[in-house]
Amino acid sequence: MDFRISEQQQSLYNGAKAFAEREVFTTVLERDKHERWDDALWKKMADAGLIGAPFPEEYGGTGLTAMETCLVQEGFTHGGHDGGLSMAWGASTILCGVPIWKLGTEDQKQKYLPKMCSGEWVGAFCLSEAGSGSDAASMKTKAVKDGNRWILNGSKMWITNGPIANHFIVTAVTDPEAKAFGISTFIVDRDFPGFKVGQHIDKMGMNTSRTSEILFEDCEVPEENLLGDINSGFVVTAKLILGWERSTMLAGALGGQRANLDVVCRYANERVQFNRPIAKFQAVRHMIADMKIRYEIGRNLIYRVAWQLDSGDDPPLIDAAIAKVQVSEAAQKTARDAIQILGGVGYTKEYHVERSLRDAILTTIGAGSSEIQRGIIARSVLDI
Repeated sequence: MDFRISEQQQSLYNGAKAFAEREVFTTVLERDKHERWDDALWKKMADAGLIGAPFPEEYGGTGLTAMETCLVQEGFTHGGHDGGLSMAWGASTILCGVPIWKLGTEDQKQKYLPKMCSGEWVGAFCLSEAGSGSDAASMKTKAVKDGNRWILNGSKMWITNGPIANHFIVTAVTDPEAKAFGISTFIVDRDFPGFKVGQHIDKMGMNTSRTSEILFEDCEVPEENLLGDINSGFVVTAKLILGWERSTMLAGALGGQRANLDVVCRYANERVQFNRPIAKFQAVRHMIADMKIRYEIGRNLIYRVAWQLDSGDDPPLIDAAIAKVQVSEAAQKTARDAIQILGGVGYTKEYHVERSLRDAILTTIGAGSSEIQRGIIARSVLDI
């Protein structure tokens, strides 16, 4: 296993970071305050090759490996200090785009991926419901075959990009007796009859992304929009997504940690108390050292998962669960420590660290809570 980053790969990181410093960081305070989505900024990300990072060039993508996609995600959040926009990017490219790329027919790939890569279309992923979060397989949304179409009824909750997406990867029950093995996946366009965007969801953090409920009321989906095999939506689609989600998307949380470390180090060297910079105090130095340790551990865990994806292995679900727990909890601890070191100014919006804590809170809840991840890890150790 070789974790060395080549000069060319480092340039991908540096390029994503520089782009975000120039185009994202300058407006993040205003966009967070007003919960504003910026279509023009999304198009700039697409023009820079970010939105289509992992997709083959034949579909308009950049053709990066999973490991390289992690690098640009991490660099982007490092430079932009914008967890919400990073999450919106991941929801479209990873949660929506990767299943189409890996499981879709050629017609599906040709229809959706080029317009996603160009920034013309935004994607979203619909799994969770109001009554089925961690227990996602108990979903109530149903799909019934009617001639050459499927009729969907139900609702999905907490959908990132819900108000702005053009198409959605939707899981629905197609065989109620088969439980997890009776769930299928569909590509649902927002202009299909019976599709509705429900309530807007106000959030604690990640405010530069948009979130809503999605409703299906006798929603008509053409049979050719079934994604993958019938009844394989949970056991295949979800399994595929988890490895990518808990590496490439989670890399944004690494970038957030690194951004906080930059802010803290600069402040600790400049802030003078008792006639010396606070960086001279052991308590502060140890907190900074721990921030660095947490970052490096998380980086190795995430890039190991990405390396396994690039090696063509099955999605590394256990390693991905370990990475998810460590990085998400480290992101919260690092953000909290950054605020503590900055003191009063850390509690204000000016230095960006208070927003990083609000954004980081979601990381231990979304994409499988820390409690669920620990259950997965424990079962593997106990051989249950």
